[in-house]
Amino acid sequence: MKFTRSAIFAAVALTNVNVHAFVVQQQQTQRAFVGSSSSLSSTAENTKKQERLRFMKNEQFHRRGFKEVRSGVENTMDAEYKSDIVDTMKANEYVLQRDGVKVHLAKDFGFCWGVERSIALAYEAVEHFPDRKIHITNELIHNPEVNDKLSNMKVQFIEKKEDGGKRFETVDEGDVVILPAFGASFEEMDRFDKMNVDVVDTTCPWVSKVWNTVDTHQKNGLTSIIHGKYGHEETVATVSFCEDYICVKDMKEAEMVVDYILNGGDKEEFLKYFEKAVSKGFDPDTMLDKVGLANQTTMYKKETRAIGQLFQKTMMKKFGPVEVGTHYMEFDTICDATQERQDAVDELVVDKEKLGLDFILVIGGWDSSNTAHLLEIPHKAGVRSFHINRAECIGADNTITHRTVDGEIVTEPFVLDLDKEIVMGVTSGASTPDAAVQESLGNIFMLKKVHDAAKEE
Repeated sequence: MKFTRSAIFAAVALTNVNVHAFVVQQQQTQRAFVGSSSSLSSTAENTKKQERLRFMKNEQFHRRGFKEVRSGVENTMDAEYKSDIVDTMKANEYVLQRDGVKVHLAKDFGFCWGVERSIALAYEAVEHFPDRKIHITNELIHNPEVNDKLSNMKVQFIEKKEDGGKRFETVDEGDVVILPAFGASFEEMDRFDKMNVDVVDTTCPWVSKVWNTVDTHQKNGLTSIIHGKYGHEETVATVSFCEDYICVKDMKEAEMVVDYILNGGDKEEFLKYFEKAVSKGFDPDTMLDKVGLANQTTMYKKETRAIGQLFQKTMMKKFGPVEVGTHYMEFDTICDATQERQDAVDELVVDKEKLGLDFILVIGGWDSSNTAHLLEIPHKAGVRSFHINRAECIGADNTITHRTVDGEIVTEPFVLDLDKEIVMGVTSGASTPDAAVQESLGNIFMLKKVHDAAKEE
Protein backbone atom coordinates (compact mmCIF):
# COMPACT_ATOMS: atom_id res chain seq x y z
CA MET A 1 0.00 0.00 0.00
CA LYS A 2 1.96 2.98 -1.29
CA PHE A 3 -0.27 5.32 0.69
CA THR A 4 1.60 4.47 3.87
CA ARG A 5 4.51 6.89 3.50
CA SER A 6 2.34 9.89 2.65
CA ALA A 7 -0.04 8.97 5.44
CA ILE A 8 2.74 9.24 7.99
CA PHE A 9 3.79 12.70 6.81
CA ALA A 10 0.18 13.88 6.57
CA ALA A 11 -0.37 12.70 10.11
CA VAL A 12 2.48 14.82 11.41
CA ALA A 13 1.11 17.83 9.54
CA LEU A 14 -2.40 17.36 10.92
CA THR A 15 -1.27 17.24 14.52
CA ASN A 16 0.31 20.66 14.06
CA VAL A 17 -2.81 22.31 12.66
CA ASN A 18 -4.84 24.46 15.05
CA VAL A 19 -8.40 23.29 15.55
CA HIS A 20 -11.04 25.61 14.12
CA ALA A 21 -13.83 26.60 16.51
CA PHE A 22 -17.36 26.98 15.14
CA VAL A 23 -18.41 28.97 18.18
CA VAL A 24 -15.67 31.34 19.26
CA GLN A 25 -15.02 31.82 22.93
CA GLN A 26 -15.62 35.46 23.75
CA GLN A 27 -14.21 35.63 27.23
CA GLN A 28 -10.97 33.99 28.36
CA THR A 29 -11.81 32.98 31.90
CA GLN A 30 -10.63 30.07 33.92
CA ARG A 31 -12.27 28.50 36.92
CA ALA A 32 -10.64 26.38 39.55
CA PHE A 33 -10.76 22.75 38.56
CA VAL A 34 -12.61 20.59 41.05
CA GLY A 35 -12.24 16.82 41.40
CA SER A 36 -9.74 16.00 38.68
CA SER A 37 -10.21 12.62 37.04
CA SER A 38 -6.55 11.84 37.65
CA SER A 39 -4.10 11.97 40.52
CA LEU A 40 -1.74 13.41 37.90
CA SER A 41 -3.92 16.53 37.60
CA SER A 42 -2.27 19.30 35.62
CA THR A 43 -1.94 22.96 36.48
CA ALA A 44 -2.27 26.03 34.27
CA GLU A 45 1.54 26.09 34.06
CA ASN A 46 1.85 22.41 33.17
CA THR A 47 -1.20 21.06 31.35
CA LYS A 48 -1.66 17.49 30.30
CA LYS A 49 -1.16 18.58 26.71
CA GLN A 50 2.22 20.05 27.64
CA GLU A 51 3.11 16.85 29.46
CA ARG A 52 2.09 14.82 26.40
CA LEU A 53 4.31 16.96 24.21
CA ARG A 54 7.12 16.35 26.68
CA PHE A 55 6.57 12.59 26.45
CA MET A 56 6.85 12.86 22.67
CA LYS A 57 10.26 14.50 22.90
CA ASN A 58 11.70 11.46 24.62
CA GLU A 59 14.21 9.79 22.30
CA GLN A 60 12.51 6.47 23.01
CA PHE A 61 9.15 7.79 21.77
CA HIS A 62 8.57 6.97 18.09
CA ARG A 63 5.72 8.30 15.95
CA ARG A 64 7.20 8.62 12.46
CA GLY A 65 8.01 4.99 11.82
CA PHE A 66 11.26 3.38 10.72
CA LYS A 67 12.33 4.17 7.17
CA GLU A 68 14.77 1.31 6.77
CA VAL A 69 11.97 -1.28 6.88
CA ARG A 70 9.18 0.75 5.25
CA SER A 71 9.43 -0.64 1.73
CA GLY A 72 9.14 -4.22 2.96
CA VAL A 73 6.18 -3.34 5.17
CA GLU A 74 4.38 -1.70 2.25
CA ASN A 75 4.80 -4.87 0.20
CA THR A 76 3.53 -7.01 3.08
CA MET A 77 0.45 -4.84 3.56
CA ASP A 78 -0.30 -4.93 -0.17
CA ALA A 79 -0.15 -8.73 -0.14
CA GLU A 80 -2.28 -9.13 2.99
CA TYR A 81 -4.92 -6.43 2.65
CA LYS A 82 -5.48 -5.44 -0.99
CA SER A 83 -8.17 -7.01 -3.19
CA ASP A 84 -8.32 -7.58 -6.94
CA ILE A 85 -12.13 -7.70 -6.84
CA VAL A 86 -12.36 -4.35 -5.05
CA ASP A 87 -9.89 -2.80 -7.49
CA THR A 88 -12.01 -4.09 -10.38
CA MET A 89 -15.17 -2.53 -8.92
CA LYS A 90 -13.44 0.81 -8.37
CA ALA A 91 -12.32 0.79 -12.01
CA ASN A 92 -15.85 -0.11 -13.19
CA GLU A 93 -17.91 2.67 -11.53
CA TYR A 94 -18.11 0.65 -8.29
CA VAL A 95 -20.18 -2.15 -9.84
CA LEU A 96 -19.44 -5.85 -10.40
CA GLN A 97 -21.57 -8.64 -11.92
CA ARG A 98 -20.41 -12.20 -11.34
CA ASP A 99 -22.00 -15.64 -10.92
CA GLY A 100 -25.56 -14.29 -10.76
CA VAL A 101 -24.70 -11.56 -8.26
CA LYS A 102 -24.63 -7.82 -8.93
CA VAL A 103 -22.67 -5.80 -6.38
CA HIS A 104 -22.82 -2.04 -5.87
CA LEU A 105 -19.86 -0.85 -3.80
CA ALA A 106 -20.16 2.35 -1.74
CA LYS A 107 -18.04 5.17 -3.19
CA ASP A 108 -16.11 5.58 0.07
CA PHE A 109 -15.34 2.52 2.17
CA GLY A 110 -12.65 0.57 3.98
CA PHE A 111 -9.28 1.57 5.38
CA CYS A 112 -8.88 5.24 6.19
CA TRP A 113 -5.38 6.70 6.08
CA GLY A 114 -5.22 6.89 9.89
CA VAL A 115 -5.85 3.14 10.21
CA GLU A 116 -3.45 2.33 7.38
CA ARG A 117 -0.82 4.50 9.06
CA SER A 118 -1.39 2.76 12.40
CA ILE A 119 -0.96 -0.72 10.89
CA ALA A 120 2.16 0.39 9.01
CA LEU A 121 3.75 1.81 12.17
CA ALA A 122 2.99 -1.38 14.11
CA TYR A 123 4.41 -3.60 11.36
CA GLU A 124 7.49 -1.37 11.10
CA ALA A 125 8.01 -1.63 14.86
CA VAL A 126 8.01 -5.43 14.65
CA GLU A 127 10.59 -5.33 11.86
CA HIS A 128 12.73 -2.64 13.53
CA PHE A 129 12.87 -4.39 16.92
CA PRO A 130 13.21 -8.07 15.89
CA ASP A 131 14.86 -9.20 19.14
CA ARG A 132 12.69 -7.22 21.58
CA LYS A 133 9.50 -8.21 23.37
CA ILE A 134 6.71 -6.08 21.93
CA HIS A 135 3.44 -5.25 23.69
CA ILE A 136 0.33 -3.33 22.66
CA THR A 137 -1.99 -1.63 25.17
CA ASN A 138 -5.24 -2.50 23.33
CA GLU A 139 -6.36 -3.93 20.03
CA LEU A 140 -4.54 -1.92 17.37
CA ILE A 141 -7.82 -1.29 15.55
CA HIS A 142 -11.25 -2.90 15.74
CA ASN A 143 -10.65 -5.55 13.11
CA PRO A 144 -10.18 -9.24 13.98
CA GLU A 145 -7.96 -10.13 11.00
CA VAL A 146 -5.49 -7.32 11.65
CA ASN A 147 -5.24 -8.07 15.36
CA ASP A 148 -4.83 -11.80 14.65
CA LYS A 149 -1.94 -11.02 12.31
CA LEU A 150 -0.22 -8.94 14.99
CA SER A 151 -0.69 -11.77 17.46
CA ASN A 152 0.89 -14.15 14.95
CA MET A 153 3.81 -11.72 14.72
CA LYS A 154 4.36 -12.30 18.48
CA VAL A 155 2.97 -8.91 19.55
CA GLN A 156 1.63 -9.38 23.08
CA PHE A 157 -1.71 -7.76 23.91
CA ILE A 158 -1.64 -6.42 27.47
CA GLU A 159 -4.36 -8.27 29.37
CA LYS A 160 -7.25 -6.36 30.91
CA LYS A 161 -8.26 -7.02 34.52
CA GLU A 162 -11.81 -7.50 35.74
CA ASP A 163 -11.72 -4.07 37.40
CA GLY A 164 -10.89 -2.40 34.09
CA GLY A 165 -7.18 -2.02 34.79
CA LYS A 166 -4.41 -3.71 32.81
CA ARG A 167 -1.60 -6.09 33.69
CA PHE A 168 1.24 -3.68 33.03
CA GLU A 169 3.51 -5.81 35.20
CA THR A 170 4.10 -7.92 32.09
CA VAL A 171 6.04 -5.00 30.56
CA ASP A 172 9.72 -5.10 31.49
CA GLU A 173 12.55 -2.61 31.16
CA GLY A 174 13.90 -2.66 27.61
CA ASP A 175 10.61 -3.83 26.02
CA VAL A 176 8.68 -2.07 23.25
CA VAL A 177 5.12 -0.80 23.75
CA ILE A 178 2.78 0.05 20.87
CA LEU A 179 0.02 2.60 21.50
CA PRO A 180 -3.00 1.75 19.29
CA ALA A 181 -4.87 3.89 16.80
CA PHE A 182 -7.39 4.88 19.53
CA GLY A 183 -4.57 6.37 21.60
CA ALA A 184 -3.59 5.65 25.17
CA SER A 185 -4.60 7.38 28.37
CA PHE A 186 -2.49 10.11 29.93
CA GLU A 187 -1.75 7.80 32.86
CA GLU A 188 -0.50 5.04 30.56
CA MET A 189 1.72 7.44 28.63
CA ASP A 190 3.09 8.83 31.89
CA ARG A 191 3.81 5.31 33.13
CA PHE A 192 5.79 4.32 30.05
CA ASP A 193 7.64 7.65 30.01
CA LYS A 194 9.06 6.75 33.42
CA MET A 195 10.18 3.30 32.24
CA ASN A 196 13.11 2.30 30.06
CA VAL A 197 10.88 1.17 27.18
CA ASP A 198 10.55 2.23 23.56
CA VAL A 199 7.07 3.56 22.77
CA VAL A 200 5.69 3.39 19.23
CA ASP A 201 2.75 5.79 19.01
CA THR A 202 0.26 4.86 16.28
CA THR A 203 -2.50 7.17 17.58
CA CYS A 204 -4.66 8.52 14.77
CA PRO A 205 -4.02 12.26 14.36
CA TRP A 206 -7.78 12.89 14.37
CA VAL A 207 -7.86 11.49 17.90
CA SER A 208 -5.00 13.81 18.88
CA LYS A 209 -7.07 16.65 17.44
CA VAL A 210 -9.83 15.84 19.94
CA TRP A 211 -7.27 15.90 22.76
CA ASN A 212 -6.24 19.39 21.64
CA THR A 213 -9.90 20.39 21.75
CA VAL A 214 -10.45 19.29 25.34
CA ASP A 215 -7.20 21.04 26.27
CA THR A 216 -8.76 24.24 24.89
CA HIS A 217 -11.83 23.58 27.03
CA GLN A 218 -9.60 23.21 30.06
CA LYS A 219 -7.74 26.46 29.39
CA ASN A 220 -11.05 28.31 29.11
CA GLY A 221 -12.57 26.83 32.25
CA LEU A 222 -15.13 24.69 30.43
CA THR A 223 -16.56 21.30 31.23
CA SER A 224 -16.00 18.95 28.29
CA ILE A 225 -19.12 17.23 26.98
CA ILE A 226 -17.92 14.22 25.03
CA HIS A 227 -20.32 12.71 22.50
CA GLY A 228 -19.10 9.15 22.72
CA LYS A 229 -19.30 5.82 24.49
CA TYR A 230 -17.59 6.11 27.87
CA GLY A 231 -16.18 2.56 27.66
CA HIS A 232 -14.74 2.91 24.15
CA GLU A 233 -10.92 2.91 24.08
CA GLU A 234 -10.76 6.25 22.29
CA THR A 235 -13.09 7.97 24.74
CA VAL A 236 -11.22 6.47 27.70
CA ALA A 237 -8.06 8.06 26.33
CA THR A 238 -9.76 11.39 25.60
CA VAL A 239 -11.31 11.87 29.04
CA SER A 240 -7.93 11.19 30.64
CA PHE A 241 -6.81 14.50 29.13
CA CYS A 242 -9.86 16.32 30.54
CA GLU A 243 -10.35 17.86 33.96
CA ASP A 244 -14.16 18.10 34.26
CA TYR A 245 -16.19 16.07 31.77
CA ILE A 246 -19.40 14.17 31.11
CA CYS A 247 -19.93 11.65 28.29
CA VAL A 248 -23.24 11.39 26.43
CA LYS A 249 -23.65 8.49 24.02
CA ASP A 250 -26.71 9.77 22.14
CA MET A 251 -29.34 12.47 21.86
CA LYS A 252 -31.40 10.95 24.69
CA GLU A 253 -28.56 11.40 27.17
CA ALA A 254 -27.79 14.87 25.80
CA GLU A 255 -31.41 15.85 26.45
CA MET A 256 -31.09 14.60 30.04
CA VAL A 257 -28.10 16.89 30.58
CA VAL A 258 -29.86 19.83 28.92
CA ASP A 259 -32.93 19.32 31.12
CA TYR A 260 -30.72 19.47 34.21
CA ILE A 261 -29.03 22.65 32.96
CA LEU A 262 -32.37 24.39 32.46
CA ASN A 263 -34.50 22.92 35.23
CA GLY A 264 -32.22 21.31 37.77
CA GLY A 265 -33.42 18.05 39.21
CA ASP A 266 -32.51 15.16 41.45
CA LYS A 267 -28.73 15.49 41.66
CA GLU A 268 -28.24 12.06 43.24
CA GLU A 269 -30.31 10.34 40.55
CA PHE A 270 -28.47 12.26 37.78
CA LEU A 271 -25.06 11.27 39.11
CA LYS A 272 -26.13 7.66 39.57
CA TYR A 273 -27.18 7.44 35.91
CA PHE A 274 -23.92 9.00 34.67
CA GLU A 275 -21.65 7.52 37.36
CA LYS A 276 -19.33 5.84 34.85
CA ALA A 277 -19.45 8.74 32.41
CA VAL A 278 -18.29 11.71 34.52
CA SER A 279 -15.05 12.95 36.04
CA LYS A 280 -14.28 12.33 39.68
CA GLY A 281 -16.06 14.82 41.92
CA PHE A 282 -18.38 15.94 39.13
CA ASP A 283 -21.01 18.43 40.32
CA PRO A 284 -23.80 19.13 37.81
CA ASP A 285 -24.91 22.16 39.81
CA THR A 286 -21.62 24.00 39.23
CA MET A 287 -19.98 22.34 36.24
CA LEU A 288 -22.62 22.73 33.53
CA ASP A 289 -22.75 26.52 33.25
CA LYS A 290 -19.84 26.61 30.80
CA VAL A 291 -19.41 23.67 28.44
CA GLY A 292 -17.50 22.69 25.33
CA LEU A 293 -18.43 19.89 22.95
CA ALA A 294 -16.04 17.32 21.51
CA ASN A 295 -16.67 13.80 20.32
CA GLN A 296 -15.39 10.33 19.75
CA THR A 297 -14.21 10.60 16.15
CA THR A 298 -16.28 7.66 14.92
CA MET A 299 -19.70 8.83 16.08
CA TYR A 300 -22.58 9.56 13.72
CA LYS A 301 -21.85 13.10 12.53
CA LYS A 302 -25.47 14.18 12.08
CA GLU A 303 -26.18 13.27 15.70
CA THR A 304 -23.09 15.15 16.92
CA ARG A 305 -24.22 18.24 15.05
CA ALA A 306 -27.74 17.94 16.46
CA ILE A 307 -26.35 17.58 19.99
CA GLY A 308 -24.18 20.65 19.42
CA GLN A 309 -27.18 22.69 18.29
CA LEU A 310 -29.12 21.49 21.32
CA PHE A 311 -26.46 22.69 23.76
CA GLN A 312 -25.99 26.00 21.93
CA LYS A 313 -29.73 26.72 22.05
CA THR A 314 -29.81 25.68 25.71
CA MET A 315 -27.07 28.12 26.69
CA MET A 316 -28.75 30.83 24.65
CA LYS A 317 -32.01 30.18 26.46
CA LYS A 318 -30.39 30.20 29.89
CA PHE A 319 -27.90 33.03 29.49
CA GLY A 320 -29.14 34.98 26.47
CA PRO A 321 -27.75 35.31 22.93
CA VAL A 322 -25.13 37.89 23.92
CA GLU A 323 -23.53 35.58 26.49
CA VAL A 324 -23.78 32.29 24.60
CA GLY A 325 -20.16 32.56 23.40
CA THR A 326 -19.00 32.67 27.00
CA HIS A 327 -20.90 29.53 27.95
CA TYR A 328 -20.57 27.27 24.92
CA MET A 329 -17.74 26.25 22.57
CA GLU A 330 -17.91 23.74 19.73
CA PHE A 331 -15.23 22.19 17.53
CA ASP A 332 -15.47 19.92 14.50
CA THR A 333 -13.69 16.75 15.59
CA ILE A 334 -15.54 14.15 13.49
CA CYS A 335 -13.05 12.28 11.33
CA ASP A 336 -13.38 13.10 7.62
CA ALA A 337 -13.17 9.41 6.71
CA THR A 338 -16.04 8.60 9.08
CA GLN A 339 -18.24 11.22 7.45
CA GLU A 340 -17.31 10.19 3.89
CA ARG A 341 -18.22 6.55 4.58
CA GLN A 342 -21.52 7.55 6.18
CA ASP A 343 -22.39 9.75 3.19
CA ALA A 344 -21.54 6.92 0.76
CA VAL A 345 -23.85 4.47 2.54
CA ASP A 346 -26.57 7.13 2.63
CA GLU A 347 -26.21 7.39 -1.16
CA LEU A 348 -26.77 3.63 -1.52
CA VAL A 349 -29.87 3.91 0.66
CA VAL A 350 -31.28 6.80 -1.36
CA ASP A 351 -30.69 4.86 -4.60
CA LYS A 352 -32.03 1.56 -3.27
CA GLU A 353 -35.10 1.44 -5.52
CA LYS A 354 -33.26 2.61 -8.63
CA LEU A 355 -30.52 0.03 -8.09
CA GLY A 356 -32.96 -2.70 -7.03
CA LEU A 357 -30.98 -3.60 -3.90
CA ASP A 358 -32.07 -6.70 -1.99
CA PHE A 359 -29.89 -5.76 0.99
CA ILE A 360 -26.79 -3.86 2.08
CA LEU A 361 -23.85 -5.74 3.61
CA VAL A 362 -21.65 -3.86 6.11
CA ILE A 363 -18.29 -5.47 6.84
CA GLY A 364 -16.13 -4.67 9.86
CA GLY A 365 -15.34 -5.57 13.44
CA TRP A 366 -18.36 -6.06 15.69
CA ASP A 367 -16.75 -3.77 18.28
CA SER A 368 -15.99 -1.12 15.64
CA SER A 369 -17.97 2.02 16.42
CA ASN A 370 -17.61 3.55 12.96
CA THR A 371 -18.82 0.30 11.33
CA ALA A 372 -21.80 0.06 13.67
CA HIS A 373 -22.86 3.57 12.66
CA LEU A 374 -22.73 2.56 8.99
CA LEU A 375 -25.33 -0.12 9.77
CA GLU A 376 -27.61 2.42 11.48
CA ILE A 377 -28.10 4.37 8.25
CA PRO A 378 -29.85 1.66 6.18
CA HIS A 379 -31.54 0.28 9.31
CA LYS A 380 -33.19 3.62 10.09
CA ALA A 381 -34.32 3.86 6.46
CA GLY A 382 -35.95 0.42 6.62
CA VAL A 383 -33.46 -1.18 4.24
CA ARG A 384 -32.58 -4.83 4.91
CA SER A 385 -28.97 -4.78 6.08
CA PHE A 386 -26.40 -6.90 7.89
CA HIS A 387 -23.19 -6.15 9.80
CA ILE A 388 -20.71 -9.04 9.69
CA ASN A 389 -17.15 -9.15 11.03
CA ARG A 390 -15.78 -12.03 8.93
CA ALA A 391 -16.57 -13.84 5.69
CA GLU A 392 -17.35 -16.96 7.76
CA CYS A 393 -20.53 -15.24 8.96
CA ILE A 394 -22.07 -16.14 5.59
CA GLY A 395 -23.03 -19.79 5.85
CA ALA A 396 -23.14 -22.40 3.08
CA ASP A 397 -26.70 -23.14 4.26
CA ASN A 398 -27.80 -19.60 3.24
CA THR A 399 -27.76 -18.21 6.75
CA ILE A 400 -25.98 -15.12 8.00
CA THR A 401 -24.65 -14.42 11.49
CA HIS A 402 -24.61 -10.68 12.09
CA ARG A 403 -24.64 -7.93 14.68
CA THR A 404 -27.88 -5.96 14.99
CA VAL A 405 -28.06 -2.23 15.77
CA ASP A 406 -28.87 -3.24 19.36
CA GLY A 407 -25.61 -5.17 19.64
CA GLU A 408 -27.07 -8.67 19.53
CA ILE A 409 -25.36 -11.39 17.50
CA VAL A 410 -28.06 -13.33 15.65
CA THR A 411 -28.27 -15.94 12.89
CA GLU A 412 -31.08 -15.85 10.35
CA PRO A 413 -31.92 -16.74 6.73
CA PHE A 414 -29.81 -14.68 4.36
CA VAL A 415 -30.79 -14.40 0.67
CA LEU A 416 -34.58 -14.57 0.47
CA ASP A 417 -34.77 -15.69 -3.17
CA LEU A 418 -31.76 -17.50 -4.58
CA ASP A 419 -33.57 -18.25 -7.84
CA LYS A 420 -33.23 -14.68 -9.09
CA GLU A 421 -30.17 -12.48 -9.51
CA ILE A 422 -28.88 -11.18 -6.18
CA VAL A 423 -28.51 -7.39 -6.20
CA MET A 424 -26.68 -6.03 -3.19
CA GLY A 425 -24.87 -3.01 -1.81
CA VAL A 426 -21.68 -3.39 0.18
CA THR A 427 -19.50 -1.17 2.33
CA SER A 428 -16.86 -1.62 4.99
CA GLY A 429 -15.70 0.23 8.07
CA ALA A 430 -12.60 2.41 8.26
CA SER A 431 -10.69 -0.40 9.96
CA THR A 432 -11.64 -3.09 7.43
CA PRO A 433 -9.14 -4.24 4.77
CA ASP A 434 -10.31 -4.70 1.17
CA ALA A 435 -9.32 -8.37 1.43
CA ALA A 436 -12.13 -8.89 3.97
CA VAL A 437 -14.62 -7.47 1.46
CA GLN A 438 -13.33 -9.84 -1.23
CA GLU A 439 -13.61 -12.88 1.03
CA SER A 440 -17.17 -11.99 2.03
CA LEU A 441 -18.26 -11.43 -1.56
CA GLY A 442 -16.54 -14.69 -2.53
CA ASN A 443 -18.79 -16.59 -0.13
CA ILE A 444 -21.88 -14.95 -1.65
CA PHE A 445 -20.73 -15.75 -5.19
CA MET A 446 -20.20 -19.37 -4.15
CA LEU A 447 -23.59 -19.55 -2.40
CA LYS A 448 -25.36 -18.43 -5.57
CA LYS A 449 -23.21 -20.58 -7.86
CA VAL A 450 -23.85 -23.75 -5.86
CA HIS A 451 -27.60 -23.06 -5.79
CA ASP A 452 -27.77 -22.49 -9.55
CA ALA A 453 -25.73 -25.61 -10.25
CA ALA A 454 -28.07 -27.70 -8.08
CA LYS A 455 -31.08 -26.38 -10.03
CA GLU A 456 -29.58 -27.58 -13.30
CA GLU A 457 -28.99 -31.14 -12.11
